[in-house]
Amino acid sequence: MDTILVVPMTSQSALTLPDHTQLPDSDGTFVKNLQEHPQSVLITDSIKPVLEQRHPDGQYCIGQDSGIYWRLTDPPEKGAEAPDWFYVPNVPPTLDDKMRRSYVLWKEYVAPLIVIEFVSGDGSEERDNTSPSQGEGGNVGKLWVYEQAIRVPYCGIYEVAKAQVEVYHLVDNTYQVMKVNERGHYPIVPMGVELGIWQGFYQNAELPWLRWWDAQGNLLLTGEERAVIERQKRERIVEKLRRRSLSFA
Repeated sequence: MDTILVVPMTSQSALTLPDHTQLPDSDGTFVKNLQEHPQSVLITDSIKPVLEQRHPDGQYCIGQDSGIYWRLTDPPEKGAEAPDWFYVPNVPPTLDDKMRRSYVLWKEYVAPLIVIEFVSGDGSEERDNTSPSQGEGGNVGKLWVYEQAIRVPYCGIYEVAKAQVEVYHLVDNTYQVMKVNERGHYPIVPMGVELGIWQGFYQNAELPWLRWWDAQGNLLLTGEERAVIERQKRERIVEKLRRRSLSFA
């Protein structure tokens, strides 16, 4: 079931609230380490066949280091969080034939099913659950926003330095830390997949990468990996045919 966010309205009509074309799509900062981009590409590329099967109408959205606007503030970007990766089911990937600049909850109402944060520091920013009553100047913690404001059912925090991922599941309006299954993965049941750490070589780097598996524990491959396997299959077939022809010569 999709999570619904109801944004309280005062004197301002919902029709006049800004949309994704009127809100900033960047806060002026840059990616904190060089692994974040290939990591995002990896989980996006490998999950696409699953999402295309689950959404044959193409109604889903993936955000990569994109803003999710959840409240109106001045400046506007203070009312947004920008997870490194997120997935929203049952919404169009484009609006008015244009790619989304950000994801604006008061125009959509459907919250992401999962957000994933890539830790660059010590993880305190990603795990900050400071509430409005605790924060100074209206500042709140990132984890509090995902849990209490946006109400994202699953939140993953990936730490490459520790070769680990921690996943929170929203249960009775509160995040609970999930336990891994027998394969050491976290089942994301609504997506029919599992999330975990894979030690391997990708984009010219041997690292503990965050990856998806299907519900049976099979690694979800990227397009390049699938192409390599297909090429190897063809080469084996050609070699068998060559040896067979030589045996009859």
